[in-house]
Amino acid sequence: MPASPAPAAPTGPQKISTRSAGIVALAVMCSRVLGLARELILAKLFGAGFAMDAFVAAFRVPNLLRDLFAEGALSTAFVTTFSKTIKNEGDQSAWALANKVATLAVVVLSLITLLGAFFAPQLIGVLAGGFSPEKRELTVHLTRIMFPFILLVSLAALAMGLLNARDVFGVPAMASSFFNLGSILGGVGLAWWIDPHFGPKSLTGLALGTLLGGALQLVVQFPALRKVGYRFRPDLVWRDPGVRSVLRLMGPAVIAASAVQVNVMVNGRFASELAGDGPVSWLGYAFRLMQLPLGMFGVAIGTLTLPLISRSAAAGNMEEFRSTLSRGMRLAFLLTIPSSVGLIALARPIISLLYEHGKFSAESTVQTAAALQLYALGLAAYSGIKVLAPAFYALDKRNTPMLVSFAAIGVNLGLNWLFTFRLGMQHRGLALSTGCVAMANFLALYVLMRRHTRFLETWLMLRTLAKLAVAAVPLALVCWGSEMTLLAGWAHLPFVLKLTYLLGTIAVAAASFFGVAMALGIDGLEEVSALFRRKLGRLLKR
Repeated sequence: MPASPAPAAPTGPQKISTRSAGIVALAVMCSRVLGLARELILAKLFGAGFAMDAFVAAFRVPNLLRDLFAEGALSTAFVTTFSKTIKNEGDQSAWALANKVATLAVVVLSLITLLGAFFAPQLIGVLAGGFSPEKRELTVHLTRIMFPFILLVSLAALAMGLLNARDVFGVPAMASSFFNLGSILGGVGLAWWIDPHFGPKSLTGLALGTLLGGALQLVVQFPALRKVGYRFRPDLVWRDPGVRSVLRLMGPAVIAASAVQVNVMVNGRFASELAGDGPVSWLGYAFRLMQLPLGMFGVAIGTLTLPLISRSAAAGNMEEFRSTLSRGMRLAFLLTIPSSVGLIALARPIISLLYEHGKFSAESTVQTAAALQLYALGLAAYSGIKVLAPAFYALDKRNTPMLVSFAAIGVNLGLNWLFTFRLGMQHRGLALSTGCVAMANFLALYVLMRRHTRFLETWLMLRTLAKLAVAAVPLALVCWGSEMTLLAGWAHLPFVLKLTYLLGTIAVAAASFFGVAMALGIDGLEEVSALFRRKLGRLLKR
């Protein structure tokens, strides 16, 4: 039990704080940048081929389970139930619920880890059946090493959910940065120790570094947990209404919140069937780069929105619920639509600048950039889903996103077959199907949420999207014009000039977008602009 009571949760009108959004976005940006740095280092050391195909496929198995049991289902279900418990029963009951859920998570996920390591050959046979025997054997070996990652990162997600429910956002958002630090420093160091030439055997070191990073992601949150008053006490008494509520929400959420990862896994299976080495790595590198703006904006705003709408739903204040949810989606679109246009227009120079070093070839740049452009079509929809899907659990409409996700997975299978094999788009078809499914998923969820709430400020949403489309036109023109100029002599430019030209293009394009957006008076832009000016002022003072 807590040594001292934590501050009571606010009960007044709830509003998404732009300052809090900025803190979370900055923390998530740090994590994504480090994640990108990790990918760049791996691309330079291992390229895109036999070794990285095996590592990407092996990591995808525990990563999918992380999304199923941690950041998707467990986090959403726990934050929703924990917030309502604080609201209705007080802090003591909430801490008791946290202990019960944490103990249950340790027991169940330890069992899943053991089963996953034992049945790794069968899992890889299903998810990467197109691999050669040698590549499949290496993938199974790496999968067994990395399976405990699911236990570590699930507990880290539970800690993050508890802190978010207590309105602590910065520390848990920064925690994933420590995962990347651990996996970079520990993984690369162990890989070099095993094989200084970074051959396939050295991937064992990368796998062990992944576990080190997962442990760091959990441990760095312990001081913040103590500060809010939480003390872990093992509790095996699971016949509790709160635990039942979490499990009841988790069942549908396991499917609903992980539709994107399930589709990525399906894409991985299709990619393993394509000829040659590289398609799995190309898709993995492109998807990681797309996650940079998704994490900075969509995940950050979704993280802030969930505790607020959960409290509003618990209090029965539907007007506040609708307003908060609608505003969260508009803010997500404001920040991800220009990111999507920029990634589509500048994909090749971005991939070349970041990845084309060491063993990463010019051909891999072309193939990875093509996947990135098609993934980026669904970026805004991904961010909208991050905000919208958890809202159904706050309303106890847990079956709705589950059914939508069932349909999305089925549509993805059909589009994969159509684009990849019927139309011959190869790995490009897999990226395109993922983007299309994300858009269809968001539209279905939005229509169903509007039916549940009867009003969702739809006209304001459409007006904002129309203004964003107008503001994106000059951004696209600047990016495409620059891209045509840059690529003409790109291969012969030194790295510093490439970086300067690319950053200059992004700065001019962003200025053109936000200049037009301000002239159009897009909702939420004033607060974002004010936050940027405050941050810039502090930097200049330093």
